[in-house]
Amino acid sequence: MVWFRPTARLLIAGQAPGLRVHQSGVPFDDRSGDRLRDWLGLSRDEFYDRDRVAVVPMAFCFPGYDTRGSDLSPPPRCAETWRVRVMRHLPDVETTVLIGRYAQHWHLGEVARRSGLTETVRDWRRHAPGIFVIPHPSWRNNAFLRRNPWFETDLLPALRHRVRQSYDGAGPQPAP
Repeated sequence: MVWFRPTARLLIAGQAPGLRVHQSGVPFDDRSGDRLRDWLGLSRDEFYDRDRVAVVPMAFCFPGYDTRGSDLSPPPRCAETWRVRVMRHLPDVETTVLIGRYAQHWHLGEVARRSGLTETVRDWRRHAPGIFVIPHPSWRNNAFLRRNPWFETDLLPALRHRVRQSYDGAGPQPAP
């Protein structure tokens, strides 16, 4: 499940497609996708414009469920085998949105590994404006959103501003 063209300016790097998305063949074609598009400030049509938005998860297919019925983690061999090759085909990416710890670990390395997800997201300014770190937009993260109101008041406005600049091809501009 890879969704891009080499002209994309915005990269969405998530974990792996869920079963529903895997079956539909459309990334973020679920309630998490609705929330993600809201966070990004993009309409459904804008989000699915492959010329501008690349969706490249850490695993390209649904990894299955564990014994408790939770999604399995992306197999490391997926990123090890394909990630660098795909990234070479995305030379125009101006903004990367890292969703969840697997994408954050791959793209940020030791910086993300030393911190938990909350601390990595809280430190979003360290990586902005070219990279934004966010939790997965799943309902499972509603508690994170309640405990961290700064996510909606501080991070999301800056993210939406930067996404709009990259999407519209305006290039990097200072945040308002």
